Amino acid sequence: MGTIMDESTLLRLMTWLSPAFPVGAFSYSHGIEQAVHDGLIHDKASLHDWMNDLLNHGSVWNDAVLFAASWRDADMGGNCREISELGEAMAGSKERHMETTLQGNAFLQAIGHWSGRDSGLANEMPYPVAVAVVAARNQVACEPALAAYLHAVVSNLIQGAVRLVPLGQSHGVSLMAAMEKQILAVAERAASSSLDDLGSAAIVSEIMAMQHETQYSRVFRS
Repeated sequence: MGTIMDESTLLRLMTWLSPAFPVGAFSYSHGIEQAVHDGLIHDKASLHDWMNDLLNHGSVWNDAVLFAASWRDADMGGNCREISELGEAMAGSKERHMETTLQGNAFLQAIGHWSGRDSGLANEMPYPVAVAVVAARNQVACEPALAAYLHAVVSNLIQGAVRLVPLGQSHGVSLMAAMEKQILAVAERAASSSLDDLGSAAIVSEIMAMQHETQYSRVFRS
């Protein structure tokens, strides 16, 4: 990416997007639990294909576009209200809406330890919008912040799938290594995107998220 960060910025990104940061990310599978239940994800290869589609053509790509637009708006002093509303509208199911808004609100509450909760922000803000706004207001450059965000999202979903399929932890680590270049490429592409680039072709993922709402026995909230 070519962006050099100072040590405090790096530490902030590592903390904000750590699995230990209290946004409850571990509670959500983004519909993957239903996909495992239906046999669509059943091994390392099928999980890799699923994540690759989400990252390049699905909801994770859309979140990356929303992130970049929010970062630019916040960097110019905006409050990202319209982008936030758009992000909520793009959550295609009840659980996807809950997943992105509850994580976003939890992130804004926890981030007060650094800069205080900004009363000018919307009460409900999708997760990628919330992270982008905080990054911009803390002078964290867009592209590295976006790469860190995407890495955290992909890592969380892979770890959930590792428990569900199940797969060994070594398979999860192997997948993260295999997706490294993709994450960086998508971060670079999204950093120069506009809202006109929003769009998803990962239809099966959206269907799985909807069907998960009525799955009888489940571990995750989405």
